[in-house]
Amino acid sequence: MSFNSKKQLAQFLAEDIGKGDITSDLLDKKRITATIISREDAILAGVQYAKEIFKIKGCNVKILKKEGSRIKPNQTIISITGDAGKILTCERTALNLLTRMSGIATQTNQLVKKIPSKTKLYATRKTAPGLRYFDKEAVEIGGGKKHRLRLDEMVMIKDNHIAIENSLLSLIKKTKKKYKKFEVEVENTKDAVLAANMGATIIMLDNFTPAQIKKTIQTLKDQKLRSKVLLEASGGITSKNISKYGQTGVDIISVGSITNSVKGIDMSLEI
Repeated sequence: MSFNSKKQLAQFLAEDIGKGDITSDLLDKKRITATIISREDAILAGVQYAKEIFKIKGCNVKILKKEGSRIKPNQTIISITGDAGKILTCERTALNLLTRMSGIATQTNQLVKKIPSKTKLYATRKTAPGLRYFDKEAVEIGGGKKHRLRLDEMVMIKDNHIAIENSLLSLIKKTKKKYKKFEVEVENTKDAVLAANMGATIIMLDNFTPAQIKKTIQTLKDQKLRSKVLLEASGGITSKNISKYGQTGVDIISVGSITNSVKGIDMSLEI
């Protein structure tokens, strides 16, 4: 766990507490043991971060189900011992992160199972502000890949960049003067061929149908360019059609919904 992630967890807790947990402060000082219970099938993610949140308030935590394990309803995930008021102060912050991360890991795992093992499922930057580190950790726990965490990690030339520059070729030439690796988003086969010829590391086939992807791959093969580039399918990909995209031969499938439309897993803290 990084220093920055610990700092973020402390900020999450401080945001929830405000000037103080005035309800829990009414309780008599009493040492108790509480447990976090799962209420549905899921891939567990975020237990180490939930533990850290309780530790901030001096609670002792025992993790009973490992990160990435498959959990069932009514299983005990974590046991917490400490002052009753402090446990309740941490309850919602810990549960919010744990249920969200587990939801992301579960949804990611479901999609990964629908595509060939050689095709990798990537997260996108469609994450909640302040939660990107945790969202992408959950994707990885679920069997996916993080891709770019920040804008400074890799050049990605998208449609709006091209619209401002008014030339994909010009923008690629500028990029190559400073960076060896870069990704280009394209909307047609012609631009995919251009990007491949210009040495793009990854070409994102944006909103292509499976049929269009297969046609583009064949064109790249015919021009002996396919082996020189990674191909990424993105846009409009769901659990209903991801298998078809996986059968096209792309190297990467990126899905924004695993982080921006996640359904949290039902869990509760019981005294």
